[in-house]
Amino acid sequence: MTQSAETSDVKPASAKGLRGFVRTLGPGLITGAADDDPSGIGTYSQAGAQFGYGIGWTMIISFPLMAAIQEISARVGRVTGRGIAGNVCRHYSPGLLYFIVTLLFVANTINIGADLAAMADASKLLVGGPAFAYVILYGLISVLAQIFFDYRRYVAVLKWLTLSLFAYVVALAVANVDWAEAFKGAVLPRLEWNADYWTTIVAILGTTISPYLFFWQASQEAEDERIDPDKEPLIETPRDATREFMRIRADTVVGMGFSTLIALSIIVIAAATLHATGKTDIETSAQAAEALRPVAGAFAEFIFALGIVGTGLLAVPVLAGSAAYAIGEGRRWPVGLARKPNEARAFYAVLTLAAIVGIILNFSPIDPISALYWSAVINGILAVPVMILLMMMVRRSDVMDRFVIDGPLNWLGWLATVVMTASVLGMAVSAL
Repeated sequence: MTQSAETSDVKPASAKGLRGFVRTLGPGLITGAADDDPSGIGTYSQAGAQFGYGIGWTMIISFPLMAAIQEISARVGRVTGRGIAGNVCRHYSPGLLYFIVTLLFVANTINIGADLAAMADASKLLVGGPAFAYVILYGLISVLAQIFFDYRRYVAVLKWLTLSLFAYVVALAVANVDWAEAFKGAVLPRLEWNADYWTTIVAILGTTISPYLFFWQASQEAEDERIDPDKEPLIETPRDATREFMRIRADTVVGMGFSTLIALSIIVIAAATLHATGKTDIETSAQAAEALRPVAGAFAEFIFALGIVGTGLLAVPVLAGSAAYAIGEGRRWPVGLARKPNEARAFYAVLTLAAIVGIILNFSPIDPISALYWSAVINGILAVPVMILLMMMVRRSDVMDRFVIDGPLNWLGWLATVVMTASVLGMAVSAL
């Protein structure tokens, strides 16, 4: 970050104490919770089952990298008053914009389809009934909530839904964990040179450092600025920079820390209950829930279903919304969940289309857990060009004005980009 970005006479926000701090949390917390979507749960469960405690180090390493990339994304939105696609369309060629936005839409719809499949599978496991009915139900709920809910109330609902993720921490508390091995796996990286291992690394990084989260957090910062009469883009009000950057960092670190805690809990409990009993390949939600039965007894299926459905209801709107923001900003349409449907018809049409395509994908033969895993791999591959573009963009003064990003935050952003690129290359080479 530049020196000018860090110097200001503005005092921190007046709200103090825990309540004041919680009120500052928003896009970062929601982004962190959406990061542990059904795709993440499936990926972390599969990773823990297949490789045991030894894969836990990936979460410790990814935390500062994901926090840096998300903070950078948030700064783009707050500084410029536009999301990532809104800046790309103004400073880069249309061809590059269409390439990035098309890849994002495809990846997001695949992820939506996989998430809905897992939510339906978990619901069927818990209460029975046809899976396709749950797919349609959850898809409609996700779309209608975004179209008809008041924006601020909708954000409040998303914050409360994050609490469902603590089901995994509760389950971890009563699991028979070998804590010495778990600690060793978390702090001592252990690499294996085979295609399955490197594909899992890409899947883990792809579900923690996901392109749709970059676009979502940047657009939400821009949205919050647009609907708040007391805010302007920081390019126009640089005196607010110190306060806003402090808020963004706190929001992002808390959100990504929350995400990492849940992800590591899932990996450890999968290692303790699945890997330890020889179940190294999870094919359905039922298998994962049955493996948890010795830990949570009759509540195993409930805990698993609650986590899958709760995070799915949180993540599917974020996936559809980030696609709509990216396409809408790229086309310079009126965008935003705070707008009424008749004020942003094209934006809501794209949002609805993404969800509908995700629903349709479920009417083909699909293995829910496998789909979750491979959607994470797709996100990991797509993240490479998006991260390179993002890191180049935030170094341009015609985009960020005096707030071009340098120093430790810039180094961490590039380190995250290098790690993601190396992982994808490692997967490709090991597969040959």
